[in-house]
Amino acid sequence: MKRFELRGRGDYGEWRDAAREALCQGLSPREVEWGATGTQAGLFDTGLPPDFRGETAEIGGRRAVTVPSAFVELSKAVLCHSDPRRFDLCYRLLWRLQTDKPLLRVVTDPDVALAHAFAKSVGRDTHKMKAFVRFREIPTQGPRRAFVAWFEPEHFIVARTAGFFQRRFNDMDWLIATPKGSAAWDGETLRVSDEAAEKPDIRDETDDLWRTYFANIFNPARLKVQAMQSEMPKKYWKNLPEAELIPDLIRSAEHRVREMKERGASDTAPKFHERLQQRADQSAPNRSRV
Repeated sequence: MKRFELRGRGDYGEWRDAAREALCQGLSPREVEWGATGTQAGLFDTGLPPDFRGETAEIGGRRAVTVPSAFVELSKAVLCHSDPRRFDLCYRLLWRLQTDKPLLRVVTDPDVALAHAFAKSVGRDTHKMKAFVRFREIPTQGPRRAFVAWFEPEHFIVARTAGFFQRRFNDMDWLIATPKGSAAWDGETLRVSDEAAEKPDIRDETDDLWRTYFANIFNPARLKVQAMQSEMPKKYWKNLPEAELIPDLIRSAEHRVREMKERGASDTAPKFHERLQQRADQSAPNRSRV
């Protein structure tokens, strides 16, 4: 039995190297144990996880290991999942793919189905991070504005998502801190870390802007609590300034809808409507008739 200890924080490269070693030694999944040490590095000590794009590799002069490109992309997502089974699952798939090339097309296979379920969960978590990160501005001495954000992902997706924020917020310095790692951009270099961060206590005027915006777009007549919580799960509410309003908005929704029905439609058209109607009437004789 051979045991591999990995940091296990979404780094595809470290698992890839260990899996190649085990495979080249002919170790079956039952002969390999996987563990996550959770070793943490400083924010500016690590780069983005290695991006392996090759399909074959040779270790120590031994036989080449064939890696289907579809498996590479799938395993990159699976290894970001927080479930401790992720390492063994990817290695089982890798082992089986050596003799069963079409394996990934068998969606009913338990290993394939679980891998896709893990990848889907990681994708959903990534989507939520892009949607629910809220930046707060902090004082800075330089010419560029600086911002800090706190987010609590379910999986190890910080490095996977950092490029999105770099592209979208390229003109400002920022730090996104999470319990599962951090990402920072200074206008030149994108740095990521797997070190667990502490939540900063930062507030600014944008919190009130978010609350004002959310209160004004909220339509009590179209409230569907389950659908809303599906898109904005409660676990994210504590870090969203506008979410502070949600409980009261839900409680008052029925009353507000009843008031809207009681008021009904106004019989008096607004003044601007009268002016528009007058202009329409004046131009009517000049219209062509068919």
